[in-house]
Amino acid sequence: MPIIGSILKKGIKLRETLEQDYTSPYDLQKKELSKLLISARNTAFGREYNFVGILEQFRSFGQHDFYERFKENIPIHDYDSMNDNWWYRVREGEPDVSWPGKTKYFALSSGTSGASSKFIPVTKDMIRQIRKTGTRHIYTLSKYDLPDKFFQSGMLMLGGSTSLNFSGNFYYGDLSGITTGQLPLWIQGFSRPSPKIKKHKDWETKLEEIVENAHKWNIGMMAGVPAWMTILLERIIQKNKLNNIHDIWPNLEAFVHGGVAFEPYRKGFDKLLGRPIHYIDTYLASEGFIAFQDSPGKRSMRLMLNGGIFLEFVPFNEQNFDDEGQIKPGAQALMVDQVEEDKEYALLISTVSGAWRYLIGDTVKIVDKHASEIIITGRTKHFLSLCGEHLSVDNMNRAVQMAAQDFDIVVKEFTVAGLPDGSLFAHHWYVGVDGTVDEEALRLKIDEYLKQLNDDYAVERKHALKNIYLKVLPNEVFYGWMKSIGKEGGQTKFPRVLKREKLESWLAYLKQA
Repeated sequence: MPIIGSILKKGIKLRETLEQDYTSPYDLQKKELSKLLISARNTAFGREYNFVGILEQFRSFGQHDFYERFKENIPIHDYDSMNDNWWYRVREGEPDVSWPGKTKYFALSSGTSGASSKFIPVTKDMIRQIRKTGTRHIYTLSKYDLPDKFFQSGMLMLGGSTSLNFSGNFYYGDLSGITTGQLPLWIQGFSRPSPKIKKHKDWETKLEEIVENAHKWNIGMMAGVPAWMTILLERIIQKNKLNNIHDIWPNLEAFVHGGVAFEPYRKGFDKLLGRPIHYIDTYLASEGFIAFQDSPGKRSMRLMLNGGIFLEFVPFNEQNFDDEGQIKPGAQALMVDQVEEDKEYALLISTVSGAWRYLIGDTVKIVDKHASEIIITGRTKHFLSLCGEHLSVDNMNRAVQMAAQDFDIVVKEFTVAGLPDGSLFAHHWYVGVDGTVDEEALRLKIDEYLKQLNDDYAVERKHALKNIYLKVLPNEVFYGWMKSIGKEGGQTKFPRVLKREKLESWLAYLKQA
């Protein structure tokens, strides 16, 4: 049977070449925007913002004339403006609103920034593009020097329920549940768990049934959110009295993760393994498949520039965003060829699901402009800058990882809140550790690393940022709060920064926990 794996592996190598390898990022994105505008020119949105007039500029000799007209005609949108003016009509069953035809599916976002979930349209064209990009991602496995047996094993996909809710006009649920239910047959053949288990809406029931069936499967790759995958593997190991997960899945070679920085979870994850595996990062949001890691050993991901999404980059600074992370009127936006390396940008996307100049809420840093590679640094509203400290989630993740290494502890979850402290300000840290650690020593170490990682933070610690407080909690407290607000399992992540309603909810939960 190893010959089957060998053939599959060679087949993947033959199909690995991407159009993106041989076309400039500018040309790819210009073509992608043209296709989007042509497709949607006769929608209500396209007529409102004169897509035909924008398309006329594509024949201009000016390199960015079409893009300047695009920005002039179409304002930047956040979820509220797209939803209140356009997407509510799509949910009511109206066709040709911001994308041709009717939209059958809506993804519930995890709602880490706002107080409630958002309904993001998922069109047939978007499902097709997600499948296409996912297949392209699979092709890159040939770069990982994987054994033939890996290519004969199955994939464990830990996502939301494939049993979707129905409103009367549309189906809605986790994007993972929508897309898993739409997988091609050749993938479904080696995807686990079974369709029956995937349908479970109760997260605890789903985990229990996966644990019960785990010994029957030959798993070579896993995909999911790190926090929930860690919990699942711990339960499988405990149930089967294993030393590590490789005792039951000897062909396990890779974990594909996304939605949150993996580094805080790495140390704990490594302890569940019998040998090293590949950790592969993806950027699959409710709004589309934006990027993925295309080779081993990288911290960065490659943007998909011909995958049904037109990308814009807004410099994440005081000129374009206020202290609450709200984008300002007249914010500057750039095309992919206009960005600079090592600078932070907020993403705008226009997609085959009818999002237009949509502020997705993520911030990224360009680490390789030539290869269009990025790292995700945080969220536009998940940062702390009470007094000019400009602390990003990326800073926080790295400081926690470094401190955990020093103390030889595993930190699975953490969150930070910024609050007034007398006439000045303070950061309140809540760190999940299953074990013992000196709170004061951990506080000092994280503070020390943040000063090294962020010059603005170091300055403000001498001035307006008066105090840093830190509380160590069991990780079950974090997951218990997620369950209490209906955000357990699937693609949900614990927010790294808590503000407003979610901070009030968290503090109230801690009082009764």
